[in-house]
Amino acid sequence: MYFPEMGIASVVATMTGGRQSEVGIVGHDGMTGVAVILGQDKSPNETYIQVAGNGWILPVEALRSAIAESQSLRESLLRYAHAFLIQSSRTALVNGHSKIEERLARWLLMVQDRVEGNKIYLTHEFLATMLGAQRPGVTTALQMLEYRGLVHAKRGEITIIDRVGMIRLTHGAYGEEEQSHFGLASA
Repeated sequence: MYFPEMGIASVVATMTGGRQSEVGIVGHDGMTGVAVILGQDKSPNETYIQVAGNGWILPVEALRSAIAESQSLRESLLRYAHAFLIQSSRTALVNGHSKIEERLARWLLMVQDRVEGNKIYLTHEFLATMLGAQRPGVTTALQMLEYRGLVHAKRGEITIIDRVGMIRLTHGAYGEEEQSHFGLASA
């Protein structure tokens, strides 16, 4: 189990044939291994570090022992698991019903919520995997965000310039749900 203090991990689902899409983001607000909290030994998803940072590692058995001894820890971890499931279901909803520009804006906002500053260091290829999209579509969406003055993009680096404009662009795909369960600020 990993508990990031800084940095971001992506929880990614994979289909037969190798297609992948991110189903959740973990930062200083959470932990990897939600399946363990729910009594499982293994998750069907993979976790990748997308923004390097630091954190804590705890062996699964040590966490299980602590959960068995502390009702308040168990309740706190179950609240987090619930919030993560809400994030995952919201991600599925948004990915199924929002334009790629809205999905990209939401994703960048969620990452910014979990990093210091307004710069995000990622490639278009990685963004495509996270959004379950084709790389050319991500490039076009990023250019659209840049044209609107919401971000500045250069190779491997995206700077969020207008957070409020990004939130508006999502048309409700980012907002209250993302903030209420993780204690994040919107502007």
